[in-house]
Amino acid sequence: MGDISTESDAYDAEATAAVERARHMETRKTWLRRIGLVVAAVVAIWAVWYLLFGRNHVSTDNAYVNAEMAQVTPLVSGATIEVRVKNTQAVKRGDILVRLDPANARIAVDQAEAELAEARRRFRQTVATNTALSALVTARTAGISQAQAQLYSAQAEFEKARIDLKRRNALAGSGAVSGEELTSAHRALAAANAALATAKAGVAQAESTKLSAQGELAANDALVQGSTEDTDPGVRAAKAKLEAARLDLARTVIRAPIDGVVISSHVQLGQRVTQGQPIMTIVPLTQVYVDANFKERQLRRVKVGMPAKITADIYGGSVTYHGKVAGISGGTGASMALIPAQNATGNWIKVAQRLPARIELDPKELTEHPLRVGLSTEVEIDLSGD
Repeated sequence: MGDISTESDAYDAEATAAVERARHMETRKTWLRRIGLVVAAVVAIWAVWYLLFGRNHVSTDNAYVNAEMAQVTPLVSGATIEVRVKNTQAVKRGDILVRLDPANARIAVDQAEAELAEARRRFRQTVATNTALSALVTARTAGISQAQAQLYSAQAEFEKARIDLKRRNALAGSGAVSGEELTSAHRALAAANAALATAKAGVAQAESTKLSAQGELAANDALVQGSTEDTDPGVRAAKAKLEAARLDLARTVIRAPIDGVVISSHVQLGQRVTQGQPIMTIVPLTQVYVDANFKERQLRRVKVGMPAKITADIYGGSVTYHGKVAGISGGTGASMALIPAQNATGNWIKVAQRLPARIELDPKELTEHPLRVGLSTEVEIDLSGD
């Protein structure tokens, strides 16, 4: 009887174990089916997402805010007498940033004004000299007429003396003319001949003097011909020098070239700054953009003008910026590095390169939520927007 009871208990235990194994297998199959369904659902969802959305979007978190910053540099040298701004201060275009000592510039302006007045005086003097030389030419013309009249008189006297001598020579053989008279006639002819030569020389001298006066008039007239006091080259050069001096004086007041925020200001009161020396930088917060570094394969379909969405770490996902692709760099970041990577040893390993794409942002959104240069962002480009 005890043996039968023992066998029955063993049989019941084996049956119970079989039932447990069957139940476990069924539970396992159920979970496997569930996991398979979940995996299939995930794959289906991913496939739908990729077909409808994923394949038409590329994104990267390797993106940073950048801007065309304005470097403020003095255009003249001088000592700093006033500094009106400091780092982090917002400025508007035209606001005064720094004042330099204007003493030397004012002296240069006074000197240039004096040189302009002197140039105007020289031009008026040249015009007056032109009038005087013109009158001198007229006087020299009258002198020639006077010398020619004297020449005619001398020629008449010479002809009279020659005829008198000829008559006396004809009468000398008959004794009607004394030797003294004949000698006097010879003297008179010689004197008339000398006067004639003097008159001829006077005419030549008068003509030469007129030519000299005409040359001086022509030379002086060339200085003012076709010019007025304002168009005279000397006056214009003096004007240009005065304008340059006034410009240098105006440049002693350094103004903001753009709207933005001052950074990297390192100018101090009393410091002497030199022309072209950077003294501060201004960042235009309303004109910042994003440089997004995409992998080369991501840029196959990216074109200029495609829309993009940007989120910045500073605001998180609560703020979304809208922009568009403004351009793609002509070289990778590695190729544009100060020391480009070179490998001539043969142990080359291919690394996916990144190309910077510039994303322009909506100015209104930037006004509402300003960004600073260097902040991290995430960029997503809609490839269906081509």
